[in-house]
Amino acid sequence: MQTLPSHGEPIAGGGPHYNRAKEAKEFDETKAGVKGLVDSGVAKVPRLFIHPPENLRDLSPDTDGAATGLEVPIIDMMGYQDSRRRDVVNDLCRASETWGFFQIINHGVPVDAMDGMLEAVKQFHEQPEGMKREWYSRDDAKIFRYYSNGDLFRSKALSWKDTLTFDFSRGVGDPEAVPLLCREPFFEYERHIEKLKISLSELLSEALGLDSNYLGDIGCMKSKSMAGHYYPICPEPELTIGTMNHSDAAFLTLLLQNHHGGLQVRHQNQWIDVSPLPGAILANIGNFMQLVSNDKFKSVEHRVLARRAGPRVSVGCFLLPGEMQKSYGPIKELLDGNNPPVYREISFTDYFGYYLSSGNGLNGESVLPHFRVSESK
Repeated sequence: MQTLPSHGEPIAGGGPHYNRAKEAKEFDETKAGVKGLVDSGVAKVPRLFIHPPENLRDLSPDTDGAATGLEVPIIDMMGYQDSRRRDVVNDLCRASETWGFFQIINHGVPVDAMDGMLEAVKQFHEQPEGMKREWYSRDDAKIFRYYSNGDLFRSKALSWKDTLTFDFSRGVGDPEAVPLLCREPFFEYERHIEKLKISLSELLSEALGLDSNYLGDIGCMKSKSMAGHYYPICPEPELTIGTMNHSDAAFLTLLLQNHHGGLQVRHQNQWIDVSPLPGAILANIGNFMQLVSNDKFKSVEHRVLARRAGPRVSVGCFLLPGEMQKSYGPIKELLDGNNPPVYREISFTDYFGYYLSSGNGLNGESVLPHFRVSESK
C-alpha cells in the first residue's frame, strides 16, 4: 500500500520537513501510479498532486459546459473522396483557423477498432500492480512503456493520471515488445489510423491552398506515437488536475476518449467542455502545424480536469515529422509581401527539447513565441 503524505497532515507543502524530491522518488518506486493510490484507499489528494491556486482558479469539474453555448466543430468526412471533398476541405480550414480543435465523424476507422483500443488501455491500467509493474519505465528508448507523470521530477505539482506509450516513430516495431493484452488492439487501431492520417494530410494540404500531396511530400506527419491515458476517480478534484493546460508540440493529434468527459479546450478566452461524441475521433492542430502554416492554423490550449466520476480513458495519436532533425519553417508558398514568415526554421528535435527543458510546454505557457523571427538572436 502506498503511504504518501496527504494535504491533511500537519506538514505544509512548503514546510521545512517537506522533501518533494524524496516523495516523488518514493512514489515513482512503487511503480503503481495514481491508480495504485486510489486502490490503496487514499481519501485525500497527496501533497505531490496539489496544484497552486493560480492553476485551480477557474476549474469547474461538475458544471454543464453546454451553458457556454459554444461547441467544438464537427467535421463529417462522408464523401470526402468525391462529391463532398470541397465541403470537407472548407470545414477543416474553418475549424483549423478558428478553433484548432474538431471532432471527426464518418472517418473510416471502425467503431470496433476504436472501442477495442480504449478497452485495452483500460484493462492494462486496471491489472493488478504486479502484472503491469514490469512495463513501468522512464526510458523513452523503449517502444512500449507505462509510467505516471512524465515530468515527475520537473513539475511543481503532479497530474492525476497514469500513461502508457507506444512509439511508432521508429517504425511499427516488434509486436513482442507490447504486452499481449494490448497487442492485437494496438496494431489493429494503428493500421486504421495510418489510413486516416494520409487522408487528413491531403485534406489539410488542400485547406492551406496547396497540392494535396504537399504536407505528405515534406514528411510533416510521416511518423507517430501513441499515449493511452488513464484518469482514476479523484477524491478531491478541486485540488488537482488530470492534465495541465498545454498545447501539443506535434503537427496534429488524433484523440479517442471514452464516455467520461473532462477534456476542455480554450476558445474565446474561456474553457469549453469537449463532450464525448460516440464514434468520433477528436483532432487538434499542434504547434508545428501552426508554425509551418505561418499562423493560419491555430494550436490551442487544452486540459483535462480531475473528476469524482470515472475512470476517464483516452488514446492520443501524435503525428510527427518523419525526420526529427529536418528543419521546418513557414511554407514558402504561403508567404508574400503581406504575409512574411512569422517563425524561423527549427527541427522538431530542437523544438521539442526546448518544449520539455523550458518546462513551458507542460505548464500552460506557449513555447511558439520563442521561435518567432523577432525572437531570433
